[in-house]
Amino acid sequence: MESVTVAESLAGLTSFFVNFVAALVFAVLFSAVYIRVTPFAEFRLIREGKVAPAISFSGALLGFVIPLASAIANSVSFMDMVVWALVALVVQILVFVTLRLVFSDLSRSIAENQLAPAILLSVLSLAAGILNAACLVY
Repeated sequence: MESVTVAESLAGLTSFFVNFVAALVFAVLFSAVYIRVTPFAEFRLIREGKVAPAISFSGALLGFVIPLASAIANSVSFMDMVVWALVALVVQILVFVTLRLVFSDLSRSIAENQLAPAILLSVLSLAAGILNAACLVY
């Protein structure tokens, strides 16, 4: 086993910091876009104690962050990571838009705190994110 010094381990600290900050920025960007696309006010409803919007938003956020993590781990450059992060964002928006087309009352149901549609949206968002992440390995 090769011995590594602390200084050698910390050599990647700048790269870690850049990627971590970029990931936080992308998570905030995703959240801002997602809450603009959805016709209900997730954060207000969550503050009111409604569980369904928390479930659906959490699934969408995780469905975005999982491929974002894969993009960070597998990208060949910072710009490559940015491109795939944007693809992950678009995929999550498409999941919501598609489900909203299939279930016309999806948004109303979630805003009314109905758990079944929130769980379905959350699970499909996670499934899309996991598949998206798997496709980012090259």
